[in-house]
Amino acid sequence: MNEKIDKVDVKILNILQENSKITNLELSKKIGLSPAPTLERVKKLEMSGVIESYHAVVNPQKVNLFVSTFVLVNVKWSKENALSSFMDKVRKIDEIIECFVITGDADILMRVICKDMQSYENLLFKKLAAITEVERIKTLMNLSTIKALKKLPITVE
Repeated sequence: MNEKIDKVDVKILNILQENSKITNLELSKKIGLSPAPTLERVKKLEMSGVIESYHAVVNPQKVNLFVSTFVLVNVKWSKENALSSFMDKVRKIDEIIECFVITGDADILMRVICKDMQSYENLLFKKLAAITEVERIKTLMNLSTIKALKKLPITVE
């Protein structure tokens, strides 16, 4: 974004991260502006790409998704177009909800969520292991969650 984010924008972003269903009138009261300029600021944040979209946060257990894992993958770099081919295949697997290229002992870190251990086993052996660009897979089982914020720590510089 070319334009600076000011204190009012930060207030708007922090409030919307906590509750994106807030009405424009409620938001305007919380930030101390009238509704018209408040809406104008929100639209500007949306148009500039600072606000990308709005989402419902769904409790995985309430929709029968009980197994959460992190998967480390080493890519077979000797294969032509290994990373792009791997990424194309991963994008088609719904249980992989996040995927990052990383540094360190592995090349890829994925966050996976499944219904149960049998579903995870099927994903691991029938989908992930079948990807020819995969050299090695290591699973890190999530036993419990200590902190999982959806809110970014936005401040004004």
